[in-house]
Amino acid sequence: RNPAAAFFTCAFPLMFLVIFNLAFGNEEMTISGETTRVSTFIIPAIVAFAEISACYTNIALQLSFSREGGVLKRAKGTPLPAWAYLFGKIAHAVVIAMLLVLLTVAAGALFYGVSVPTNTMPAFVVTLAIGAAGFCALGAAITTVIPNTDAAPAIVNFSILPLFFISNVFIRIENPPAWLDVVRDFFPVIHFFEALQTAFNPFVEGSGFEWGHLAVVAAWGVAGMVIAMRFFSWEPRR
Repeated sequence: RNPAAAFFTCAFPLMFLVIFNLAFGNEEMTISGETTRVSTFIIPAIVAFAEISACYTNIALQLSFSREGGVLKRAKGTPLPAWAYLFGKIAHAVVIAMLLVLLTVAAGALFYGVSVPTNTMPAFVVTLAIGAAGFCALGAAITTVIPNTDAAPAIVNFSILPLFFISNVFIRIENPPAWLDVVRDFFPVIHFFEALQTAFNPFVEGSGFEWGHLAVVAAWGVAGMVIAMRFFSWEPRR
């Protein structure tokens, strides 16, 4: 319903795909007799950014704007169950995230020779599902500390953008200080990204599941759900 928003939502992952290929190149690489291109290892970073943006940032901003505009209060006053309204918002965000993932992987395969692994595809799908659930819950949870619509973009972006940089999503930090390892390992972004990297690596032997990383993402999702259920507000804050 919003052509401009739809265009830029789809354009961002593709823009990053082009920029990263220009920055890092797309040469062929061979490991154990198998060949792929550098772009294959760029896809997990773009997928992580796209899914977190759709499920965390989008959910947090939409719920905050709807709450302060009185939309949530009016929705709760209708016969529609409250859980159904929230489920619709979350389902919409997840659908957008999956479309962005498909668009990114398809563009990478068509234009940059990205190798789409088949043996680890179940791990890739499960990782996306756990990540979507976890970051949607965290998106709802962060609204509990947002006081108004003016503060929403600043709080949401401040809570997630630094994590993209320190979690090796955009740029890999070589030999980080010990305190940085502790900080980034505490948050779910690096765990989600590492799980995606393994699941999309064509050279990985085995199923590609990173259960340790997935457990951290799931734990954050459960914590976010508990916070949202306890403190989520349907009425505008004064």
